[in-house]
Amino acid sequence: MRKLGMLALVFVFLTVFVAGCGGQANEDGKDAGGANDEKIKVGFIYIGAPGDAGWTFSHDQGRKYLEEQIPEVETVFLEYVPEGSDAERSIEQLAQEGCKIIVANSFGYGDPILEVAKRYPDITFLHCSGLTEADNVSTYFGRMYQARYLSGMIAGAMTKNNTIGYAAAYPIPEVIRGINAFTLGAKAVNPDVKVKVVWSMTWVDATKEKEAAKSLIEDGCDLLAQHADTPAVQQAAEEAGILSIGYNSDMKSFAPKAHLTSPVWNWGPYYVRAVKGVMDGTWKSEKYWGGLEDGIIGLAPISDKVSEEIKKAVNEKQEEIKSGKWDVFTGPIYAQDGTLKVPEGKKLTDEEMLSMNWFVSGVEGTISQ
Repeated sequence: MRKLGMLALVFVFLTVFVAGCGGQANEDGKDAGGANDEKIKVGFIYIGAPGDAGWTFSHDQGRKYLEEQIPEVETVFLEYVPEGSDAERSIEQLAQEGCKIIVANSFGYGDPILEVAKRYPDITFLHCSGLTEADNVSTYFGRMYQARYLSGMIAGAMTKNNTIGYAAAYPIPEVIRGINAFTLGAKAVNPDVKVKVVWSMTWVDATKEKEAAKSLIEDGCDLLAQHADTPAVQQAAEEAGILSIGYNSDMKSFAPKAHLTSPVWNWGPYYVRAVKGVMDGTWKSEKYWGGLEDGIIGLAPISDKVSEEIKKAVNEKQEEIKSGKWDVFTGPIYAQDGTLKVPEGKKLTDEEMLSMNWFVSGVEGTISQ
């Protein structure tokens, strides 16, 4: 009996020892309890949801690309995180969950990011469209105004009554800069064009975006562009039988008859570069602002409705921008009120573009709502 008792004790000891050391790895490479110490955890804070087919969708495609390119990475995300104090709580949550890198995809997350970053100096933070860096905080964005200009060329060539509508989000420099670039592109091929702007005062709200689009259609616009996250503007154009320019991703499937092209984002390569830098110890805080030459921005395929002549002109201008020989805000450029803002032979600095608070000639609308 003593011998049997001793054997039982040995069995119990071995059972406990094996359980404490972890079970057999499952098909995903994680142990039976779900732990995987080899993976680096990257958390994403989203202003919308990946299903918006727009801004957040493009970031989520970048997240998936990151996982595909770096198998050692595990990602998580929180969607529909409001800007402000709610964002700080969500960022803190990801930090508490063990994320070594936290990515935030909206301008209004800036102050919350900086506050949380102070408490977690060993975590790396990446803030999209942000303006303020810290030792462990980088800001990143793309020169979307370049693709806006190219899409404006297409719009200027395709409008029949020279009246284009632009359903915009908020009157901040990022959006104003895009409207101006789009208008300059349109006027480059059609000097008679005017671009009417309506503010929806939301980043992602299909109802408000569609209302803005309908008001522009009622105001005589025969082509619509957008700085809005959902395809609602494209759908409004399709329903009205007019043409449209999308944004963020290729929105052709939502408006196959209306859609001409979209300025699009490609965040994946940036995420891979940043995460690899953290992993190998070479990451440093930076203010990243890449352009067409980096591939972070581009144009969706151009519709067959657009002539080969215009497609060729767009491609030539794209190559000129990529080469660095020319950029969008090169003078002469006149403001909405007729004053010369950029003399011939000069171009705006990055600082001037990042703080832009005026409309170019050809825009109809006001900066304030």
